[in-house]
Amino acid sequence: MKSYLTIYLSSEGAAPSEVVERLMRMGFQPIAGEHDFVIEWDENGSVQDMIEVANQVHATLKGCKVIFKMESVRTR
Repeated sequence: MKSYLTIYLSSEGAAPSEVVERLMRMGFQPIAGEHDFVIEWDENGSVQDMIEVANQVHATLKGCKVIFKMESVRTR
């Protein structure tokens, strides 16, 4: 399973490089295309795991004045 993250930045918020750095520390990898970041799960990833990561993203980006969208897809 993979979870994709799309980030909407604001000129009034944190610098893009700061946002990237924070997300990479969480294990997200930047990608080019429809989404901005991806994190890969092992085959045992659950909906609860995804909710916990979404909560962590929320806490990590708090105060950065960004909006995020997270989409998870089963790869098998």
